[in-house]
Amino acid sequence: MAEWVKRQSRWFSLSSKIRQRTGSEDSDDLLQTVLLRLLERGVTHIQHAESYILKSAHNAARDENRRTRCLPCSPLPDEGWDNIECPNPSPDEVFLSREQLVILQDAIQDLDPSTREIFLLHRIQELSYSEISQKLGYSVSKVEKHISKALAFLTSRLLD
Repeated sequence: MAEWVKRQSRWFSLSSKIRQRTGSEDSDDLLQTVLLRLLERGVTHIQHAESYILKSAHNAARDENRRTRCLPCSPLPDEGWDNIECPNPSPDEVFLSREQLVILQDAIQDLDPSTREIFLLHRIQELSYSEISQKLGYSVSKVEKHISKALAFLTSRLLD
């Protein structure tokens, strides 16, 4: 118990000195920060530990004042905030978009295989009608018909 009292009185003494030198009410926090930094750095051979800790706390308080001393802030006016819209979609819009995506994915899977392949080559791989016709050996007209068929089917599924 006596050892604990000694440590507490030493802490209180250092904290009081820091409060006097820095004018900061956060002297306990500054002391803890300085001691933690010392432990993290592994500093063990300091001749005048109290002076070192007090100077470090003073520097830490100065650094904190620099960080908090920003440009002067003025309160923003209360009016006009109701008209500002967030550029992000609302949760409802996100939900509806995800729901439509699931419907679209299911509808693409329901296309007949050749129409699905042609549609995906055009929309996903961004191949032109002529490139698709050359790749699959179809006429450009047949590719156009498959794309039209796919778009009509997918549109009808999305509108249902």
